[in-house]
Amino acid sequence: MNYQTILEDIQEEIKPLLGQGKVANYIPALGAIPISKFAMAIKTIDNKEYSVGDAEESFSIQSISKIFSFALALKELRAELWERVGKEPSGTAFNSLIQLEFEHGIPRNPFINAGALVMTDILTSTYNDPKQTLLDLVRELADNPKVNFDEVVAKSENEWGDRNRALAYFIKDFGNINNAVDEVLDLYFHQCSLSMSCLDLVRAFSCLANAGKTVGANKVIISERQTKRINSLLMTCGTYDAVGDFAYRVGLPGKSGVGGGIVAIMPGHFVISVWSPGLNESGNSLVGTKALELFTTKTKTSIF
Repeated sequence: MNYQTILEDIQEEIKPLLGQGKVANYIPALGAIPISKFAMAIKTIDNKEYSVGDAEESFSIQSISKIFSFALALKELRAELWERVGKEPSGTAFNSLIQLEFEHGIPRNPFINAGALVMTDILTSTYNDPKQTLLDLVRELADNPKVNFDEVVAKSENEWGDRNRALAYFIKDFGNINNAVDEVLDLYFHQCSLSMSCLDLVRAFSCLANAGKTVGANKVIISERQTKRINSLLMTCGTYDAVGDFAYRVGLPGKSGVGGGIVAIMPGHFVISVWSPGLNESGNSLVGTKALELFTTKTKTSIF
C-alpha cells in the first residue's frame, strides 16, 4: 500500500473544504489558530511513517488527551474503574450535565468531559505528582521530550471553564470525585492543553494498534486485554454524539479534540492522525473527518 501517495491525493482533494467549519473560539487561545491548517500522519506497526501538510507542527490536542488519562486510570483500578464510570455512548454533547442528574453522578463513559474529570480525580488520588506522571508517559510514548503543556491554553481553559467547573462540583456532590475540585480541574485543564503534532500522536498511540506494545521498542504499555477495552470504547464513544456518523463514514476507532485533531486506530496495522481546526456541529474536525473517510475508502481499510 502506497500510503504516501494516498495521503498526498487526500491533501489535494480536501483543499476546497479548508476554511469550512468553526474553530473552538469559546476557548480564546484556540480561536486564534488559522482555520486553513491541515496535516495527516500514519505510523504502521512495522515502524514506517508517512505524513503530509503541517504534520510536525504542534497543536492543542484537547480531548484526545483523555485516552492517556483513561489508560493510566484503567491500569490502576482495573475492574473497579467501572464502578465510577460507564461504557455507553452518551448521545448528548461532550460537556452535557443532563445525564448526570438521572444517573447519580456516574458519567456515561471516560471520554465525555464528566467521565474525564472522574479519570483525573483517580490520577490525583493515585500519584504524588499526577501532572508530571502524565507528561512523562506522553513524552515516552511520543518519543519526544519536548512535548509539554501549553500554559497559555491551560490558563484560557481555566478562565473560561465554568461548565467543566459545574460538572466537577455536580459529580462531587454525588460522591464520585474525592479530591478538591480545583486540584482536579488543574490537572484536567493541563491535560487538555497538551501540545503535540500529528507525528507525535501516531507515535504515542502506536501501542493501541500493536496489542499494547510500543512500535519499535516493543515495550508493554498496557495489556492486550486493556488495549481491546480502550479501542472498543473509542469506537463507541470517541467522537461524542457523532459516533454513529463517524463509524459509518470512517469505520475506525477514533478520538477527536476541539483543537481540530483526530487520531484513529486500525488494530494490527496502523495509527493515523489528522489536524484541521474547523469543527462541525458535534465538535469534531470537519475536514479531518472527511480526510479519514477518504483514506479508508481509498485503502479499503476499516474494522468492518
